Amino acid sequence: MRVYIAKRVLLFVPTLAIASALVFLVMRVLPGDVALAILVSRETPGVVANEDDITRLRAQLGLADPLPVQYLTWVRSLATGNAGLSLYTRRPVAELIGERLPVTLHLAVYTVLISLFVSIPLGALAAVRQDRWPDYVVRAGTILGLATPGFWIGLIVLLLLVLLFRWVPSPVYYHVWEDARENVSLLVFPAVILAWRFSSYQARMVRANLLEVLRQDYIRTAYSKGLAEPIVVLRHALRNAMLPVLTLIGGELTALMSGTVILENVFNVPGLGDALINAMRQRDYPVVENLLMFYMTFTLTINLVIDLVYAVINPRIRYAE
Repeated sequence: MRVYIAKRVLLFVPTLAIASALVFLVMRVLPGDVALAILVSRETPGVVANEDDITRLRAQLGLADPLPVQYLTWVRSLATGNAGLSLYTRRPVAELIGERLPVTLHLAVYTVLISLFVSIPLGALAAVRQDRWPDYVVRAGTILGLATPGFWIGLIVLLLLVLLFRWVPSPVYYHVWEDARENVSLLVFPAVILAWRFSSYQARMVRANLLEVLRQDYIRTAYSKGLAEPIVVLRHALRNAMLPVLTLIGGELTALMSGTVILENVFNVPGLGDALINAMRQRDYPVVENLLMFYMTFTLTINLVIDLVYAVINPRIRYAE
């Protein structure tokens, strides 16, 4: 097990290095000139930036350096904890991440709580009432949740809220410790939309695992002793069926972070996803690169933790020699 853990930890660094190189190259091969975009946004309408201004700004931003020099400068800044400055606002990127991260975490927490609150009872109900109308309804709802894109649902929900209730996202975001009601009213809709997809995975997993557990001998023994069905399901069967579901939640956290990107922008939630989309529109290299690296580091860290937990729980897991 120690060899497996050591290999997984050592594999983390080159994987992150390859990811950083891909992020850097993708941002540089995109068409357009960020210096020109910045100057055009600063100029009055009808005024065209001249070539000298563009060259001077590219030199100030470090975009005139060779690509290897730019990449090494960026990697050095990441290693020292200095994420650099936004090309547009000239604010530190680390400061932006520090402001936006709590918002995305709040949305993620709401999503996980809603999905767990919904998926476990529905999955258990579908398993206990297998091949009956509750099972069919739950299965149809989970298939629809898995097949429907979240951003499309978000646009439809926002359109219905505007047309039917005259509700629009608040232009001001309030943290939960500032105004809990306003915080929940803004985050509840994207959280429910995200939770629909994640609860669909979890409900199907709960159903499949519970069906397998209900066929075990000790469950039949519990029924033969005269125990009521709720006691057998909740106290004996569901507890064992939940173990694989808990490991599934860790893997879903990585997908959840990426799933918030579009919905944050749709519902005007000032999180990391909204900052990423705005930075991509402006071709703000430092913001986009550091946010993508944050998402990748988070994903790789969660996957590493899950692998290490698996290795501790099941020592038979090994890399092929």
